Amino acid sequence: MTQNKLTDLNNHLFMSLERLNEEELSEEELGREIKRSEAITSVASQIISNAALSLKAVQVRANLGQEAVVPKTLLE
Repeated sequence: MTQNKLTDLNNHLFMSLERLNEEELSEEELGREIKRSEAITSVASQIISNAALSLKAVQVRANLGQEAVVPKTLLE
């Protein structure tokens, strides 16, 4: 099973941006790429929200004096 990291997400987002910036794309290809980028952005937003929630949980535990273990998903 692939273990993706937030740095992988960042790379995917930049690859999507690079594809959108390709000047050789036809209008049809650009339209498809825009739809693809919108889907990637939607999923990325959920992943980022999940990571933010995980980080907040770690912070709350630390503030309560409890052991605050950072989830593997937040580590590189």
